Amino acid sequence: MSILVSKATAGMQMQAFPVIPIPTSTSMRSISHSSPFRLHSAASITTLLKACKKREHLEQVHACIIHRGLEQDHFLVFLFISRAHTLLSTLSYASSVFHRVLAPSTVLWNTLIKSHCQKNLFSHTLSAFARMKAHGALPDSFTYPSVIKACSGTCKAREGKSLHGSAFRCGVDQDLYVGTSLIDMYGKCGEIADARKVFDGMSDRNVVSWTAMLVGYVAVGDVVEARKLFDEMPHRNVASWNSMLQGFVKMGDLSGARGVFDAMPEKNVVSFTTMIDGYAKAGDMAAARFLFDCSLEKDVVAWSALISGYVQNGLPNQALRVFLEMELMNVKPDEFILVSLMSASAQLGHLELAQWVDSYVSKICIDLQQDHVIAALLDMNAKCGNMERALKLFDEKPRRDVVLYCSMIQGLSIHGRGEEAVNLFNRMLMEGLTPDEVAFTVILTACSRAGLVDEGRNYFQSMKQKYCISPLPDHYACMVDLLSRSGHIRDAYELIKLIPWEPHAGAWGALLGACKLYGDSELGEIVANRLFELEPLNAANYVLLSDIYAAAERWIDVSLVRSKMRERRVRKIPGSSKI
Repeated sequence: MSILVSKATAGMQMQAFPVIPIPTSTSMRSISHSSPFRLHSAASITTLLKACKKREHLEQVHACIIHRGLEQDHFLVFLFISRAHTLLSTLSYASSVFHRVLAPSTVLWNTLIKSHCQKNLFSHTLSAFARMKAHGALPDSFTYPSVIKACSGTCKAREGKSLHGSAFRCGVDQDLYVGTSLIDMYGKCGEIADARKVFDGMSDRNVVSWTAMLVGYVAVGDVVEARKLFDEMPHRNVASWNSMLQGFVKMGDLSGARGVFDAMPEKNVVSFTTMIDGYAKAGDMAAARFLFDCSLEKDVVAWSALISGYVQNGLPNQALRVFLEMELMNVKPDEFILVSLMSASAQLGHLELAQWVDSYVSKICIDLQQDHVIAALLDMNAKCGNMERALKLFDEKPRRDVVLYCSMIQGLSIHGRGEEAVNLFNRMLMEGLTPDEVAFTVILTACSRAGLVDEGRNYFQSMKQKYCISPLPDHYACMVDLLSRSGHIRDAYELIKLIPWEPHAGAWGALLGACKLYGDSELGEIVANRLFELEPLNAANYVLLSDIYAAAERWIDVSLVRSKMRERRVRKIPGSSKI
């Protein structure tokens, strides 16, 4: 056995390839005596490869291949790569075996390329294709679908067009699968005209080709052309119906989506999930829940759609109830469900719940270093008052983006630490990060809560002057609130008059509240009359103006306001308490 290992090792050292595991004398004895893969077995290595169930079995069969000098046998290497792809999470072992082949055939290259593509290792797929051409192997109709899929998966339209030209030169561009892959790639990359050109040029099309073209139209938001193509399809499968359904949902046309859904001859979990997501985005959670209950099959994506729907519609308690239902069904949550769970907890602002969720998430086998997971975890802790945990998460993150900074700044702001929020925003700028519209809304809100007028004014001015960002209604509302709270109510009024569009009621309401606080009945009257036009049935505005008049002892005006409320049938909502 020592001679065998010595020969195997020497043979491998002749090639300048990555080192792969070499069976030891102990493992070779295991093969000879206790293993089902005995070297003297009558069964062929092909049969042994098909019988492999784990990595140790592959290593033992690999030892047999080395022992018998069959490392250059293309068929065995093909089987080995295929089996390794099925059994192992990575392709490093299979790639090492492949690289020892002196002159890989096109079939072997295709096997390696397809294996990388199926594991979504798109950069490795393209790299393997480049090496294939460099080694002089000729691509065929089985090569291009995987490589083109790698381009569509990474939205590399330029590389995809180059592959299209390469397929044309190889004479395989008219192949059904190559053509379908090109349609899919062009559609996902937004090159819908090129996708249509390939589609129209195909002499042979199947339902997958038609569906790929349909998906392309849906991806670019052209539901009219998508519907036209859908109606022309000679045959449809459930994927075709689902694509058309997704097109209507994407455009917010729930009526059209419901028509397609009801007409479907066959529905699957994707069909129900698409409609659940559509109703959730439209705010109709009753319909979303009804469809969820009607679905016979519920995967993790369906659960996620319902839970995130409740969260997006400000119904965190219902989201938590659905999550507990899912737990009882022994469905393992993915990172998207966990993010929704954290968002629901953040909305409730319940510290004990946040601590339970934090503990639960840490026990789940999910990569917690993903940006969206860390951001949600930090945001939840910050909003629920666990600032120590939020700061720890923030400091442990080696690379912080604007989203992470905004979550931390918002948490500091909510808990009355406005100056720290401003310092953190300035630190973000010093690190070279560029604030966006959301970041400015967060910092202006922080300034408003802390009464930091000068800082707020500077940030507001820098939006246009330094970052070329036109202030949105929310930014103006924050500034009006900041100036109003700090007693600069006339400046706030002048700012409202400068807004290039009709200010929303929130800005006027903040100013009216400030007029009451600082006893400015003259301006309060002007602001209240504007609010009566915007919100004629909002009792709060009438009550505020009445209080302003009462503070100024203008009792006749108080009476007039109350008369106006009666005329318009506006009723003040009585106060209540849970105590």
